[in-house]
Amino acid sequence: IFFSFQGRKLSEESTDESEEEDTEEEPKLKYERLTNGVTEILQKDAASCMTVHDKFLALGTHFGKVYLLDIQGNVTQKFEISPVKINQISLDESGDHVGICSEDGKVQVVGLYTREGFHENFDCPIKVVALHPQFSKSNNKQFVTGGNKILLYERNWLNRWKTSVLHEGEGNITNVKWRANLIAWANNVGVKIYDISSKQRITNVLRDNTNLRPDMYPCSLCWKDNTTLIIGWGSSVKICVVKERDPTEMRDLPSRYVEIVSAFETEFFISGLAPLADQLVTLYYVKENSEHMEEEFRTRPRLDIIQPLPEGCEEISSDALTVRNFQENQCRDYRLEHSEGEPLFYIISPKDIVVAKERDQDDHIDWLLEKKKYEEALMAAEISFKNIKRHDVQKIGMAYINHLVERGDYDAAARKCQKVLGKNMDLWENEVYRFKTIGQLKAISQYLPRGDLRLRPAIYEMILHEFLKTDYEGFATLIREWPGELYNNMAIVQAVNEHLKKDPTNSMLLTTLAELYTYDQRYDRALEIYLKLRHKDVYQLIHKHNLFSAIKDKIVLLMDFDKEKAVDMLLDNDDKISMDKVVEELKDRPELLHVYLHKLFKRDHHKGQKYHERQISLYAEYDRPNLLPFLRESMHCPLEKVCIQFNCHNFVNLLKIKNKYIEISIHTLN
Repeated sequence: IFFSFQGRKLSEESTDESEEEDTEEEPKLKYERLTNGVTEILQKDAASCMTVHDKFLALGTHFGKVYLLDIQGNVTQKFEISPVKINQISLDESGDHVGICSEDGKVQVVGLYTREGFHENFDCPIKVVALHPQFSKSNNKQFVTGGNKILLYERNWLNRWKTSVLHEGEGNITNVKWRANLIAWANNVGVKIYDISSKQRITNVLRDNTNLRPDMYPCSLCWKDNTTLIIGWGSSVKICVVKERDPTEMRDLPSRYVEIVSAFETEFFISGLAPLADQLVTLYYVKENSEHMEEEFRTRPRLDIIQPLPEGCEEISSDALTVRNFQENQCRDYRLEHSEGEPLFYIISPKDIVVAKERDQDDHIDWLLEKKKYEEALMAAEISFKNIKRHDVQKIGMAYINHLVERGDYDAAARKCQKVLGKNMDLWENEVYRFKTIGQLKAISQYLPRGDLRLRPAIYEMILHEFLKTDYEGFATLIREWPGELYNNMAIVQAVNEHLKKDPTNSMLLTTLAELYTYDQRYDRALEIYLKLRHKDVYQLIHKHNLFSAIKDKIVLLMDFDKEKAVDMLLDNDDKISMDKVVEELKDRPELLHVYLHKLFKRDHHKGQKYHERQISLYAEYDRPNLLPFLRESMHCPLEKVCIQFNCHNFVNLLKIKNKYIEISIHTLN
């Protein structure tokens, strides 16, 4: 079966859903053919009418059979009524009683679960029958039939059937619908509404399109609720509301009246109507007649959803339906029935019955996936994950990732893995190997799990090896960002050392190797590299991991790298590296020794007193401007050493120095 409109269609082999090809607008309904027992029935017979209950379906045929069906189309009961066409079937609200009328004048009311019933043969075709909605209740044994007049049947207290004529003289009755206390029927002139409780006919809605034959273009009637009647006739739609009349205005008028709240013309001929919330589902019979055609050509019937307005309507959606033998069907051959319990709409034609239903969230996701709107599909599935039945959030996410990979958007695909794969480690590993196959390990590397949930170390090592081959900077970034316990540290250290054999001065590799040694707590090896590279993190490494014992023989290197930081660190940690050890290490580098002792003297004039004599020569050699201040402030420098050092060539300054010592001595004696 094909369902199509604006390119939307459904193949005969797959009858699950309609598809859109050329339009971006999502369809409102989906369709499937009623099969199973119905298929066999319609191969030998033809459908003439059908009525729908929440529990079952009742199908009438041209060969006078009535079949009760389940909602899948399986036959549960069969009635041989007549050798000719069944014109109409009516069910009460409970579904316990069925009314049937046929072209040869037979009328039957049958209790499906009791033996009670009514059988009558008339001398004219009976076109319509309608049971009181509460027929199964003991005091509501009423029904109406219509041929050339509308008859009301009521069972009296003697258990006999009494008949009364509600109306006649305006041609055949072509349709009847009973809702609560209101009966609506159509004849050649128009639509009448009768109030059974007050026994009053309250309105007559004249038919438009009077040039159309009423037997070829019959009236469609549908109650939306207990007071709202929808009338479709030809190309005209009227929505009528039954209202209570003001008692002061009654006089000889009925207690109720009808107001037409909406009336509009449609483009095609109406074969059926059904309510859908505040909208209408309309089945159209379509004919085309162009200048190049000698006669009219019957096309696919259309099922539209329209929004009624006070003076018009708005089309919400439209589907052209390819039902079997549609080229041979006329307007009167189609019917539209609906289920009030669930929004199901049945399109009945002689050789085909199609069920339309509102699309659910699964169908919405189907459409989004079909249109490759994966982001929206994933969002819809996440929002409605409790309600979707056919779809799975993770599978949709995987489809999205596959789509991104096929499109070449590898970074977006890798980023989406974080959200989609979640805690499924097997899926993660499969994706990593997939990205390896397509040469995109780098794309997925930054999104791998690295918290409490982790992949096998081999996965991380594989990616590190890939970076090490082609991208030292990316490799260094991963080493900094990934916790060292994600992978086998020694294996990566070995790999880095292999690369350093080819490029031994590569500072980025050396720095990364130092970080790997640090992760492995081989701080001495890391410190060697940092010092060799004069790396800024060397002091942080020493402090963080208390590596003072490891730097006792590397003081010169530290001083060469950054004198100020090195001296501050040594002085701040003299309990870990003694002053004597520092002086010993710097003995061959007097310029560095001076910097150290000078800063030591600035902090504490007495702490390094045993080196004050040596400092005189160091000041003289490397820092003459600070010599005199040192001599003034030091109490541990013999003046004769100073004279020897300067050969007494500066007597004035020496005198000043001497006077200073005299002043200090006198002050001490006092």
